[in-house]
Amino acid sequence: MQKYCKCGRTMNLRLRTVIYQNKVDIENVPIYSCEACGRSEVVPHVKPELSGLIGRLGSKPEKQQLFFHELSEVAFLLLKVTEKEHMNDSMEKIVEERINELLDILLLAQSLGDEPWTEEIRKRLSQITQSAIST
Repeated sequence: MQKYCKCGRTMNLRLRTVIYQNKVDIENVPIYSCEACGRSEVVPHVKPELSGLIGRLGSKPEKQQLFFHELSEVAFLLLKVTEKEHMNDSMEKIVEERINELLDILLLAQSLGDEPWTEEIRKRLSQITQSAIST
């Protein structure tokens, strides 16, 4: 996944740490980064989750470290692709396995009648399908 920078060079996709208010380290945020001019931008698919997270932190957050892949399925899948044990797996296989895993968890949450958990899993599945549709 690449895009072109305003300087005309190719921007590469990376997982980076976003620092908010010099107090909160948000790890594993998907960022497009240009090696030539140093420009960086958050991947559009994850901006809503990142904006929501920053909004919940408020203007005076406590010092902490957060892991964005725990909120964003796009970040989770990108992190999964970088793991050694998945080095030879295709992205399609990794996405399919994650969808199956989430569907199993959804069935469990529904069988327990846990509506908040069910909604969380539906939201995660929606993140994957929305990213797949727009790419």
